[in-house]
Amino acid sequence: MTKKITKALIPAAGFGTRFLPQTKAMPKEMLPIVDKPVIQYVVEEVVASGIDNIIIVTGATKRAIEDHFDEPNEDLVQNLVNGKKEELLKQIKHISDMANFIYVRQKGPYGNGTPVLAGEPVIEDEPFAVIWGDEFILADPPRLKQMIDVYEKYGGMIISGVKIEKKEDLKRYGIADLESVEGNVFKIKKIVEKPDPEHAPSDIATHGAYILPPEIFGALKSLTPTQGGEIWLTDAINKLKEEGVPLYTVVIENGKYYDTGNKLEYMKTVAELALQHPEVGEEFKAYLKELVGKS
Repeated sequence: MTKKITKALIPAAGFGTRFLPQTKAMPKEMLPIVDKPVIQYVVEEVVASGIDNIIIVTGATKRAIEDHFDEPNEDLVQNLVNGKKEELLKQIKHISDMANFIYVRQKGPYGNGTPVLAGEPVIEDEPFAVIWGDEFILADPPRLKQMIDVYEKYGGMIISGVKIEKKEDLKRYGIADLESVEGNVFKIKKIVEKPDPEHAPSDIATHGAYILPPEIFGALKSLTPTQGGEIWLTDAINKLKEEGVPLYTVVIENGKYYDTGNKLEYMKTVAELALQHPEVGEEFKAYLKELVGKS
């Protein structure tokens, strides 16, 4: 019997150097997608997957994340009440009511294994989900729910899988060498980081969200930091795999991956979701047509 997943950890302590100078004092996770920050999409996915205990690992200049998920201040509430903006009031109150938020400050060496290790005192001896705070997938059912369903059937470790449509983009991701289990579920034999597209083992990138056992903390602690002083989550996952913990990927169905970690992909995401927005979508579409016509 597998233990139920009740906690999700969101690493959100990075410097956001790709977006400087915007991110000098503002978290990259708070960059807006029309009228919601990136990290709210991530939290909404977690909550829609049945998890309401969320640990966010933060760092310097990240206070805006805590403020966003906190109760709205009384001045703002009163302003909305006076303006009879009931729907907006309902929306901002919902943000803080979505989940139980716990904040942990990151400390330790560089590398994406460090924020995961920072969550150990809160996670304790439970399996848990890890989901990055600067990218998201919109899927039905939610990506994390699809992963939890696979975990409850097979156990082990689960990484979300995304089919890469353009061959030339394979060199941007960790691409999995796979062994079929059933349907969209595969065992991962190995992950090749940023392969030459001509020699990639598949077209499935594995990244973005994980379900991990508590043994991952011991594996992270046992790692020797790289020459640059980094500790990487993939190395700890590989260590557990070598020790016999099975590693699976579920290729996410009925979903689309939005990479908001670099400028161009972020701008594409904003444009696409703006076109779908009920308030501005039609006018924005007309504006883009006008803009293209002038070019």
